[in-house]
Amino acid sequence: MRTAYSVETVRNAERELMARLPEGALMQRAAAGLAAACADLLGRVYGSRVVLLVGSGDNGGDALYAGARLARRGAGVTAVLLAPERTHTAGLAALRRAGGRVAGAGRGEALVEDADLVLDGIVGIGGKGGLRPDAVPLAGAARRSRGAVVAVDLPSGVDADTGEVHGVAVRADLTVSFGTHKPGLLIDPAREYAGSVRLVDIGLELPAEPELEALQHLDVARLLPVPRAESDKYRRGVVGIAAGSARYPGAAVLAVSGALRGGAGAVRYVGPAGDAVIARYPETLVSDQGPKHAGRVQAWVVGPGAGDDAATVAEVLAAEVPVLIDADGLRLADPEVVRGRRAPTLMTPHAGEAAALLGVERGEVEGGRLTAVRELARRYGATVLLKGSTTLVADSGGGAVRVNPTGTGWLATAGSGDVLSGLGGSLLAAGLSAVDAGSVGAYLHGLAGRLAAEGAPVGAHDVADAVPEAWRNVLG
Repeated sequence: MRTAYSVETVRNAERELMARLPEGALMQRAAAGLAAACADLLGRVYGSRVVLLVGSGDNGGDALYAGARLARRGAGVTAVLLAPERTHTAGLAALRRAGGRVAGAGRGEALVEDADLVLDGIVGIGGKGGLRPDAVPLAGAARRSRGAVVAVDLPSGVDADTGEVHGVAVRADLTVSFGTHKPGLLIDPAREYAGSVRLVDIGLELPAEPELEALQHLDVARLLPVPRAESDKYRRGVVGIAAGSARYPGAAVLAVSGALRGGAGAVRYVGPAGDAVIARYPETLVSDQGPKHAGRVQAWVVGPGAGDDAATVAEVLAAEVPVLIDADGLRLADPEVVRGRRAPTLMTPHAGEAAALLGVERGEVEGGRLTAVRELARRYGATVLLKGSTTLVADSGGGAVRVNPTGTGWLATAGSGDVLSGLGGSLLAAGLSAVDAGSVGAYLHGLAGRLAAEGAPVGAHDVADAVPEAWRNVLG
């Protein structure tokens, strides 16, 4: 499992480690890893042109020491100093001893555009807000540069703790992160600026509970429900789907398609789209008597394509089993009822739905996804899966937020969320917790999207059909 820690936690761990090491040893560890990553990216170090963008503080020191190592290997290294009076003194001396040169910010743009590699050491992980005005032209030059851009620990101008980007920031091809990932490296919009991320172990001792965690194949494989020899369809779990309407029968079909592939032993459907569901999936148990009389279920999914059917949403929320609320159900659900439920609740809004629930503009949610998902979980006393370019899962009790590492832009297609809701509901019925059902469902859904698309447009039904392949891929 990949983990990310807040700036405060990282700073505390660095201070504790530095107290046990000789002065400067920790920075040398970071610089060695940074220089190795740059050398790998360059391929041929000797004769290459490297430009360091050096701000004040330790990030600038890391860049200078790494630049010195590259200079000793034959690279032509020039440091552009944005704050000459506050430049890391020992790092600058090391660069000069190795044959590196120094230039003022006025010459920086031309040097950056002609470089083979640009090392961004402008602002460290403690930076807030966008870049200062004097650094903005250099960020623009880095974007135009024909060379690779490598960020030191975090692209300058992005918020390490939240993933927010206020104003101009450096766009990196590679970010070399020291000790641990920072939340901003895993969450959009900042993730877009980070490029690939390479983690350098510098010996930090970090707490057991991180700020963020991202499941990987092995983690998901351990959570997937697998039937035993004595299992039958009821012991594996039954998921109820209350979805669809006369206007949106397809939402019911797609939610059922996801549910059938999510590990539960049976799927019950209630709603006005029964004929459409049976025509496509005859194994579905269909009822027209409403959720109360559908028969026993271990979890419910409610809301996809529901239109204005508030009564069905209320009936499902009254059930004493886990409930996944999606789409129209989010709008129709009474917040007080959701907060008062004793059984787990999983809400799965996209950014627009989350904005409506929070009473803010959509852009505020998209620009501050971590803040939004935590606030929704707190307000509703529920687990919240915030869909989007970075899907996040937060529990109302706090703890680490899960960030989903799979997915593709091709998943932004009508009905894709309905498939995810059915898949997540089925995992709930199979016995997973709300956090695990949400994060495992998002992982499989994202992986299925990649497998179905292979770089070309897909429909939601293609994603559902690819879930078994994604499941097998995870199990290896």
